[in-house]
Amino acid sequence: MASAATHPTVREVDPHATASSSDAIENHNHLHKTTTNISLSPELFEKLYLAPKVPHAVEHASRYANATPLGFLGFVISTFTFSMVLMGWGGASGFSPVVGIFFFTGPLLLFLSTVFLWIQAQFFPMMVCGLFCVFWLSFGMLQLPTLGLADPYPEGAASREMNAVIALYLLVWGFALLTFWLFTLRINAVFAGIFGFVTIGAWVLSGAYWRVSTGDFEQAQRLQKGGGALLFIVGVLGWYMIFVMMAAEMRWTVNLPVGDLSHYWKRTDVELAAMEGEKRE
Repeated sequence: MASAATHPTVREVDPHATASSSDAIENHNHLHKTTTNISLSPELFEKLYLAPKVPHAVEHASRYANATPLGFLGFVISTFTFSMVLMGWGGASGFSPVVGIFFFTGPLLLFLSTVFLWIQAQFFPMMVCGLFCVFWLSFGMLQLPTLGLADPYPEGAASREMNAVIALYLLVWGFALLTFWLFTLRINAVFAGIFGFVTIGAWVLSGAYWRVSTGDFEQAQRLQKGGGALLFIVGVLGWYMIFVMMAAEMRWTVNLPVGDLSHYWKRTDVELAAMEGEKRE
């Protein structure tokens, strides 16, 4: 009895139990990895989010639905309507009947998309949606006569001074869009085409307002239709991009081309610290 009390009890270890426990832990870790990470190639990531793949971006994206097509939908519907009215299709003139595209259809969806993309840590599409959101809101204010924006000018909305101000505003927008276009060259040809045509379209419409300010209404009408035609192309490209993103999200087997440009650039799915280390070496 004494010897039994003084010596510690030795447990018999079952080798099969140990192996099964190790397998369970390994399986748990494997499941944990697969549920917190998704496997997306840089090319597919850029097609879905219209942004280069960067560290930790996939982790944030996997938790929420892709908000990029939502913002693009509002942008495309507004752009299509805006362009067709500018071209005067079917005798259309004036934006009062469709003022909702400037405050609801476009900005509302773009604003929601901006917030969601910010949460998802998707920098570039967030910037794009935010940019177009404020454009539609600011340009929509010009379509509300109740605000009395033309009251300070003697000739009202047709005055030289007011139209010159709007022309300058669109000129600045053209340079802002041109800046964004440079970064789209990292993604794909369709997205770059959207920003390329919308940049030229902004400058052409700026020229139309300049012509109104000088009293050359005939030339202003031509430039207005030209700007509308360019924005119509933007709408077509945008609609195609929406379909591509939705097809990828819905796991369609169709693989529509977008003119991938990412392979011409250095990969960005690396840590910034690693990039800095490479530069020092």
